[in-house]
Amino acid sequence: MPAFPPPDPHEPLKFAYWVPNVSGGLVTSRIEQRTDWGYDYNRELAVLAENNGFEYALTQVRYTASYGAAYQHESTGFSLALLLATQRLKVIAAVHPGLWHPGVLAKFVASADVLSGGRAAVNVVSGWFKDEFTGLGEPWLEHDERYRRSEEFIRVLKELWTSDAAEFAGDFYRIHDFDIKPKPVSTPDRPHPEVFQGGNSTAARRLAGRVSDWYFSNGKDFDGFSEQVAEVRGYAAEHDHTVRFGLNGFVIARDTEAEARDVLREIVDKADVEAVEGFRSAVQQAGKSTADRKGMWADSEFADLVQYNDGFRTGLIGTPEQIARRVVEYKRRGANLLLLGFLHYHEDVEYFGRHVLPIVRELEKETSAATPEPVGSFS
Repeated sequence: MPAFPPPDPHEPLKFAYWVPNVSGGLVTSRIEQRTDWGYDYNRELAVLAENNGFEYALTQVRYTASYGAAYQHESTGFSLALLLATQRLKVIAAVHPGLWHPGVLAKFVASADVLSGGRAAVNVVSGWFKDEFTGLGEPWLEHDERYRRSEEFIRVLKELWTSDAAEFAGDFYRIHDFDIKPKPVSTPDRPHPEVFQGGNSTAARRLAGRVSDWYFSNGKDFDGFSEQVAEVRGYAAEHDHTVRFGLNGFVIARDTEAEARDVLREIVDKADVEAVEGFRSAVQQAGKSTADRKGMWADSEFADLVQYNDGFRTGLIGTPEQIARRVVEYKRRGANLLLLGFLHYHEDVEYFGRHVLPIVRELEKETSAATPEPVGSFS
């Protein structure tokens, strides 16, 4: 099966943003958020983002109203709409094995990829919200079984995208002599649509080390991120596999650090306590169901979950220079992409592109001549 080439350490860091296609914005708080979940707002945002240095966008998915997200647009359809509204932006649709058949999804993504000139991608979500499965009458698997299913799901996607006579025999999926055409766009640097995957658990890390093109980390401080990179790289080395790393972060960039800290304080002070607690109850049963308790959100505090992917933990809060220096340090520790959320998307994305990104690029130039061994690397 074709593989992605190893990342170039001198390649500029890539940036993605969370698409606010779910009502309630990116923080579960009653603070004012000049962000809208509708298509018109998001179409304008996508164009604004690609013109301000963002290469990727990730559409979220909730299948039922919950936890401060009463309304939501389905991710694959919304992703295609954003792809057709932009010229360069790559759009990643969140998808759930168990609710999608990989053959049907492979066909959809292949069409979306051709229509967009090779810009479609998927983020495979193994599932944390039990009610979405049971409410639709689908089985809810034990934690590690969900990741076993995800591995088969990813293998089937790649097989269907790259083979004219796809074959796969697993415990969850069986494909025999199946051909989808048109195939997705294929180039030496991108042999098929990129497959992203997250999760903090050992099962998630091992999955990334075997089959995923990208591993997404929830928000982490420097040491926490370095630990994940080291472990996943170790698993990837065992399987002669290359994986890239994305890190979630919530950006509050203001002219002074005091202003940024005041915004963070207001977000947490005005948190929707009932919604945050409901989310915490749902997700921590998933994280703590693992044997080593390393699952997603297993150690998240209330304030962390006000930004529901621990985005505050990454520490991208302060002046443009403070944020840029922290961003470049994450790159040194193995990040190839930062996935960012914002409070007021239109204003904050433009501010990031105008004030933060130029400093990031200058700092990258300063360090490119002598690139040290990334923290957490394996010899």
